[in-house]
Amino acid sequence: MTAPTLLPHQHLLDKADRWFDRARASLLGALPCRRGCCRCCVGVFAITMLDADALEAGLAGLPEETRLDIQQRAMEQATAMEQVYPRLTRSRYVSEWNDSELDELADRFGNLQCPALAPDGSCRVYAFRPLTCRTMGIPVEEERIVRGACEVQTAIPLIRLSQILRAQEDDLAAQEAHALQHRKNAVDRSARPAEGEEVLLPYGFLK
Repeated sequence: MTAPTLLPHQHLLDKADRWFDRARASLLGALPCRRGCCRCCVGVFAITMLDADALEAGLAGLPEETRLDIQQRAMEQATAMEQVYPRLTRSRYVSEWNDSELDELADRFGNLQCPALAPDGSCRVYAFRPLTCRTMGIPVEEERIVRGACEVQTAIPLIRLSQILRAQEDDLAAQEAHALQHRKNAVDRSARPAEGEEVLLPYGFLK
């Protein structure tokens, strides 16, 4: 399955894929990420409305049985979160939530598998996966300390990513912000209801 060129931010997704490939190559085989290794597909996190647009396009191209299964899983997860956080029934957007609130929710629902995760550990909407998923797996660096992106990487010697690649990663984030603003401006000019910039992952399958 190939992502359609109709997505306004397809160039950004392609750029993220190329950045990941370069970053992975620079780590000299130390990255354990491969098909079937799906630890990063467990847990709840926020995605942008750009990501939700891509997931909507991905779902539209799936067989009906597969699409309905993903949406059913997403609905069950959304319902479970709404029972604990009733504010989600009033608005699914989490752009205004503070970090501590999102961290608490992520901890509480940290065992939820992505609705698109297949039994064999593959992604059923891989070509349309969120930007976060496309760059996930590269070790992160905070205050010159390198740590694995997940617990699978904790026992693997990690190599510090070059400053050039880190700068490109920052540039990706800036371009994503620009694309989000462009999308928001387009929505504001339409008759569609106002919306936020981010939703929790399960809601991305329920547009």
